[in-house]
Amino acid sequence: MEKEKKDILLIDCMREIPDPRAPYNQRHKFLDIIIIAVTAVLAGMDTWNEIADWAASKKQWLGTFLELPGGIPSHDTINRVFQMIEPEKFHDAFFRWASAVSGKVKGVVAIDGKTARRSREEAGDIKPIHTVSAWAVESSLVLGQLCVDEKTNEIKTIPELLDILCLEGCIVTMDAMGTQKEIARKIIHKNADYILQVKGNQQTLMDDIREYFEKDVFTEKKDALEKAERYYKDLCKEHGRIEKREYYVENDIEWLRQRHPEWEGLAGIGACVSTVTEKGNTVTAVNYAIYSRKGMTAAEYGKSERAHWGIENSLHWVLDIAFREDESRIRAGNAAENMNMARHIGVNLLKQEKSCKMGIASKRKKCGYDMAYLYKVLGGLNTGIK
Repeated sequence: MEKEKKDILLIDCMREIPDPRAPYNQRHKFLDIIIIAVTAVLAGMDTWNEIADWAASKKQWLGTFLELPGGIPSHDTINRVFQMIEPEKFHDAFFRWASAVSGKVKGVVAIDGKTARRSREEAGDIKPIHTVSAWAVESSLVLGQLCVDEKTNEIKTIPELLDILCLEGCIVTMDAMGTQKEIARKIIHKNADYILQVKGNQQTLMDDIREYFEKDVFTEKKDALEKAERYYKDLCKEHGRIEKREYYVENDIEWLRQRHPEWEGLAGIGACVSTVTEKGNTVTAVNYAIYSRKGMTAAEYGKSERAHWGIENSLHWVLDIAFREDESRIRAGNAAENMNMARHIGVNLLKQEKSCKMGIASKRKKCGYDMAYLYKVLGGLNTGIK
């Protein structure tokens, strides 16, 4: 079964997406249109015009692995098809491929939401696209994403995303929006662990945790706490900015479980005291969390907390800076959500190509002019394009 999974190809998964067009007068193959768009996005193209122009200039190269019976489709055709594709079907294909290439996921899986800010249309009262993504920190892969319906919020979407992910043995992290009893229960039932931030949306729980740390933990000597693996510190100095993060954990919390029995799997509580000094100014903030992994040390807690922000630095930042997602005006029909999926395919492929020591934005540019390198990127994660 594992071997079968590893043999799953991206191009075969894309074939499973239903063609939404009428079955007559079709000049272009549906699969050709999808692969052209995904490949052009890899090569640094961000708009429909750029995608079509790039494809026209690379027609001979594209013809080595695509049929192209009607030549290169126009930008209007590509746009129209992406508006019509059912995002759920595109996501199913993406998820099947991502599951195959990621294998058994280990370590931290960070779940977080992101808004493509310019995807809104005020005149038509179209709200910006907001998606929730799952990021495997250790393997640097997008495992899945779901769009948040404009009539709901992340709290309703996160359980749906959890349902489709294989998380056994992982630590699932998310911010305070995801700190919900049902979400914690679902993670435990997936045979995974959670670290959930506790803020004002769980006021009573936060008050209990804060009072405990302030009275019974922060007052203890750090040397004694460190020896008991209840305290861990890391220090980061760069560009004149000094950031000190001090992590505390407490696993002896029967009192808290009795007060809050509704939190399934609750095994411990953590605190992070962050002190940032920059240009002579010092700012201190304290954040609290609950977790389900039994016997977690402060070092494990701290490293998992830091790993969570990998989704901000390694995914959201890359989408905004390298793929210019926040600048994208693509928004009609289902196009914005489907193009978001194409970008995530690009992130996965470019993150796994490690022979070229440059940033993702530079890798995209290189894909645009160096066909040998683009072939290499496309051949890296079971795409089936060679």
